[in-house]
Amino acid sequence: MNEGVIASAIASHTPRMAFEEKAPEFQRGLIAGSKEMGIALRALQPDLFVINSAHWVSSFNWYATCQDPHEGVCVAEEAPDLIPGIPYKRKGDREFACALVDTLQRAGIPCLRNESPHYEWDYAALVPLLYLDPDATVPVVEIPTCLSADHGECLRVGRLIHALGKEMGRRIVFIASCALSHKIVRGPHLWPTPERIDLDHRFMDLMQQGRITELLDWFPEYNRTAVAEMGGRVLATMLGTLDALAQDGVKLSGRKYGDYAQSSGSGNAHVAVYAA
Repeated sequence: MNEGVIASAIASHTPRMAFEEKAPEFQRGLIAGSKEMGIALRALQPDLFVINSAHWVSSFNWYATCQDPHEGVCVAEEAPDLIPGIPYKRKGDREFACALVDTLQRAGIPCLRNESPHYEWDYAALVPLLYLDPDATVPVVEIPTCLSADHGECLRVGRLIHALGKEMGRRIVFIASCALSHKIVRGPHLWPTPERIDLDHRFMDLMQQGRITELLDWFPEYNRTAVAEMGGRVLATMLGTLDALAQDGVKLSGRKYGDYAQSSGSGNAHVAVYAA
């Protein structure tokens, strides 16, 4: 069985998805896609999910959550009316998380352990997992979006996650919890501009075709014109994992699950890339 990153995916975390019974009709296809992608990812029998959250924002350092289990109540700080509190308890992988910190430090990338017993997840960590792994069967390590990291550093982190997984014999599914285009506006029903919708579809098409080199070459332009969430850092880390697979000679292909849908001017989808 292959080790390292075995799949890498984009997952939506829009807060209106958190409670399925309350979700607006225009996001029902997102929820269906998240469930379907979760079935496919769990079928790969991963040892852990590494989830890169667009809503755990670090100014200077990378971190890895070393808690096991992860337990708390998730509140959407920016929208407590939408997510006033969801209790959660999920397994962690302390050994991998601590090793990831050490690996990044050795590579000259500032990284520290998150060992706080009081730490509670942001909603971009929890909401995707409610559908990707509803029974909380797969251990999780969360990493943040580091504002001081440029795309090059994010790519390196993605590659190092794959390398460490191979070294430790871990089968990893990497989850980029973020939107695609993300020029947000007031009004949850509003779409991105037609230009940004076209850019998002091209990004998804290249992912599904496994054309990672082309994606990497185009990514700076995409990030700028589509206004990717968090400056494209989460997507760049995901691309680093896929580039590492491609460098290993793995032929890649992907699939989009469910709908591409809007949320306050952002474009959202579920796309996973696997070995072909």
